[in-house]
Amino acid sequence: MPAARGPVPGPDGLLRCPWGLSSPEYVGYHDDEWGKPVRDDTGMFERLCLEAFQSGLSWLIILRKRENFRAAFGGFQIATVAAYGPDDVARLLADRGIVRNRAKIEAAIRNARASLELPAGLAALVWEYAQSARNGKVAPRTVEDLPSATAESKALARELKRRGFAFTGPVTVYSTMQACGIIDDHLADCYRRGAYR
Repeated sequence: MPAARGPVPGPDGLLRCPWGLSSPEYVGYHDDEWGKPVRDDTGMFERLCLEAFQSGLSWLIILRKRENFRAAFGGFQIATVAAYGPDDVARLLADRGIVRNRAKIEAAIRNARASLELPAGLAALVWEYAQSARNGKVAPRTVEDLPSATAESKALARELKRRGFAFTGPVTVYSTMQACGIIDDHLADCYRRGAYR
């Protein structure tokens, strides 16, 4: 049985989640962004879209293409993406700088349109699940302690589906919750644990 993977020291001596040291892109993402609260609709929409595009792929692929995604999707401005039509889908399918998956591209457009229908906005809806997601949550000691989905991510995924969203299953939603600071899944001894309280 392999050893449990807990925090490891980086070149600066600080303990980090082990995935956070596997590439330069991951170091920056781990240290400066992952788990930092995102409270605006544009930021939340971007994270939800990128997590959906990541489905079945490495997150590193998405990080390396992130600026291309931002350019291709109008900075993830919800109203801009919601107005995309067939010509935009064709443009995106031809864009080598992003993940060219028709279902995921069409889901991003559909999700933008669904986001516009949310009375309080996308970020507010996602943050409604924060308190229950944190209640009784014990800090993970190793990456093996991290779930792929939780009761809260399942409930939020159901709510998003009810509201017309696509490619927002419980695993994608949980990854979004981690990325946006809804839940702090930095490992217990990681130097970033609790950094945004």
